[in-house]
Amino acid sequence: MIEKLKNLGWKQFGGLVLIVIIIIAFGFGGFGGGFSTNNQNNIAKINKTNVTTQDFIDYVNQSGISQEAIRDNLDKNIIEELLSGLISTTLIDLEIKDFDLSINEKTILKNIKENKNFLDENGAFQRIKYEKFLLSNNLSAAMFELQLKNRELQKHLFDFIGAGTITPNFLIEKKFEENNKSLNIEYFDMENLYKTKDDYTAIEIQEFINENKEQLKREYIDFKYVILNPKNLIGIEEFNQDFFDEIDSIENKISQGSTFDTILADINVDIIEVNQFAPSSNKQVNEDLIYSKKVSKIDLIENGDNFLLYNIDNQYDRAPDLNDEIIKGEIVELIYQKGKFDYNRKIIEEIQKKKFDNSKFEELAGLNKEYSSINSIEDDELIDINSVKMLYALPVNSFALVNKEDKIYLVKITGTNKNSFNKTDEKYLKFVNSQNTNNRKSILQSYDQLLNDKYQVQLNQKTIDRVKNYFK
Repeated sequence: MIEKLKNLGWKQFGGLVLIVIIIIAFGFGGFGGGFSTNNQNNIAKINKTNVTTQDFIDYVNQSGISQEAIRDNLDKNIIEELLSGLISTTLIDLEIKDFDLSINEKTILKNIKENKNFLDENGAFQRIKYEKFLLSNNLSAAMFELQLKNRELQKHLFDFIGAGTITPNFLIEKKFEENNKSLNIEYFDMENLYKTKDDYTAIEIQEFINENKEQLKREYIDFKYVILNPKNLIGIEEFNQDFFDEIDSIENKISQGSTFDTILADINVDIIEVNQFAPSSNKQVNEDLIYSKKVSKIDLIENGDNFLLYNIDNQYDRAPDLNDEIIKGEIVELIYQKGKFDYNRKIIEEIQKKKFDNSKFEELAGLNKEYSSINSIEDDELIDINSVKMLYALPVNSFALVNKEDKIYLVKITGTNKNSFNKTDEKYLKFVNSQNTNNRKSILQSYDQLLNDKYQVQLNQKTIDRVKNYFK
């Protein structure tokens, strides 16, 4: 159902949990009758249930949002979001009716009498506090009790949906034990197995270029530019109105189609010419900035305390020039990284096909093998946390490639050790709560999909526009 609301082009929702948040977020305030009408035009329809403008008005009056706040946020789709909230609450009401959920008056009365806002220092219910609350929030007792009833019914609905989400203790204990066991590992850095950059011959480099000719082509530009500042435009170093008037004049000339040379006819500045330029690891601030703006053939751009007026004369693609040491270095780096990737992929394929064994591991490790242990599934001191989670899903005597920042390691799991824990430890209690929360979230997501299939929402855009016009 929430997906249907997304398709209407509104602000995205985060599932059924957000519906609950929307409902809880609204207090007991209102417009105090400032926005009312007898117009019963339908603003939306959910299956066969009509949502009228009066329903929307009542919802807004209960939201505690002022007319001014709504008016100021019309362009931010506040009407649509309020309508989304109303549709969400209507869906829940329909579900409550469908499941035939009910609540008796004694429960409502009990909730009121146990509300800490209405109790004195001895914990006794004070009716005068209750009456003051109703007056200050412009509520009648009947309206407040109806709101309480609706909230309790909503709570019953979600308790009903989430029934059975408590994971059995023995399963939680087993999973916690698995996540907090220690893994004993042997590992080594793969770096010594890769071909070094100096090992690649000129023939191999040229073959790489030939195989990737189109991908390696770069766009070059020939251009000229000038650096403009108060000193060379108006003869002083102060950024004043005269200087910015000159800048505005140049921008106007560009928009009117004036050429680079025409614009500079009366300006005495040095013209810098640059040919066959493409960005490299050797940073050139002005040139790199102009290259990034090459969509415009001529333009005036700001760069720190200066302005750059440039004109691009030519744009073209070129294959890498190996006579340029910077470009050659970049190509060799690409070959080196590809070599590492190909070697790692070969190892992974051998592991997946069960062609990688301990003798192969020992052969590759040589004298570089190290020993260590990982204390829990959250221990990322040695390797990246995602790699840790992968290792915890593997059995003993498994092999895997893992990483830590830019390092790649080949790991063998040699054994595991159980770690004792106390069920009263904060870590364990947090784990229990997270498991139950995750299970409940999963069920609510499934329920959200059920609502999506069960209900069809149709909007009356003309009525929505009419409501918007009221606030303008």
